[in-house]
Amino acid sequence: MHYISISFTHKNTDISIREKLSFSDESRKKEMLRLLSANENIFESMVLSTCNRVEVFAYIANVKECIRHILNSISILTLVPYDALELRADVYEDDGAIHHLFAVASSLDSLVIGETQIAGQLKEAFKFAYDNGNCGDNISYAIHFGAKCASKIRAATTISKNPVSVSSVAVAKAKEIYGNLGGMTAVVVGAGQMSALACKHLIASKVNVIIVNRDQNRAAQLQSELGELASIASWERLGELINRYQLIFSATGANMPVITDEIIEIVEFNRYFFDIAVPRDIDISYYDNISVYAVDDLESIVKSNLNLREEQAGVAYAIVGEMTAEFFKWRSSQNSTPAIKALRFKARNIAQKEIEKAIKKGYIKCCDENEARKLVHQVFKAFLHTPTMRLKDRNDDEILNALEYLFDIKIDKTELKEEE
Repeated sequence: MHYISISFTHKNTDISIREKLSFSDESRKKEMLRLLSANENIFESMVLSTCNRVEVFAYIANVKECIRHILNSISILTLVPYDALELRADVYEDDGAIHHLFAVASSLDSLVIGETQIAGQLKEAFKFAYDNGNCGDNISYAIHFGAKCASKIRAATTISKNPVSVSSVAVAKAKEIYGNLGGMTAVVVGAGQMSALACKHLIASKVNVIIVNRDQNRAAQLQSELGELASIASWERLGELINRYQLIFSATGANMPVITDEIIEIVEFNRYFFDIAVPRDIDISYYDNISVYAVDDLESIVKSNLNLREEQAGVAYAIVGEMTAEFFKWRSSQNSTPAIKALRFKARNIAQKEIEKAIKKGYIKCCDENEARKLVHQVFKAFLHTPTMRLKDRNDDEILNALEYLFDIKIDKTELKEEE
């Protein structure tokens, strides 16, 4: 059995492909999970989809066959050619897959190292897969250890202190352009997590924020959390507002662009559009006085603000390595239970039969049966002590198969003892 992760991120896939791969739509994600579970070699799976990454994490039996099936399933749903996916995908197996998962959970693999959103996104992705019956104990334990790893890194480093996000970097770029933003007005399209973060950073810079969202109740809820510098406007006013103000930040969950040439008007002042959504919210032609910044355009700004975090990342990656080793050690100790149980069951049966034979042939008196049983039990207990200890340290398929062959036993390799 193997863990595997197939990853498309800002590191290996540009935004034009990532937006096609996005599984932000729940029905599409559910269909992806259905396709994955249809393969008999994929026992558990989950899909993580954010603005910077699309990943499939799975617990499987056959690595090569499952890689083909996963990439083919993605291709079927997204219409991105299989060859293009195979060329771009980073594939991690076993130790590498767990190490990668822990790095993702700790935001070390994020566009913005130290950002805190990924922990919640990973939790939501797992919960969605679990609720749909695609995740079980094996991925659950990996996610649990990933959360422990992230917590340990937060405690041991300053990597998440004053965290930077793509939203905050977008606001920082606006500050770079205008200097002091105080008193300006910005239009924020959307009312989700990315939009909320953009609003908070804008308001911290004394910017008046107008929230435009299809769901007015959600917009009103966000406005109430932000205070007097925030207001809301109906979706029907989107065109009017983006042609009136200089700063526009967009982060909706829409599958198609919401700001297009159809609603753009020619104005005399410069405008700056920050598209922090994937798939992209903004799809417009070139205009002399409109600058559009998408997620990938902000990467250089992110890097220039992460010197301290990069130093701390070395410490953090050491913790990821330690936690990866600890996870597999724990797995090994847990998975040794079926093998030990099978060995002891075999020993007990042999002992019982030999005692019965000895009594029948008169080697042991009936009145000595209990004492004989205790003696044999102690002998087998002593004999199995070393194998038991070594099985807790290592019990891969090769060793388990050898045990089955040598002792003529059947080990239930799917059984996993509950965490205490």
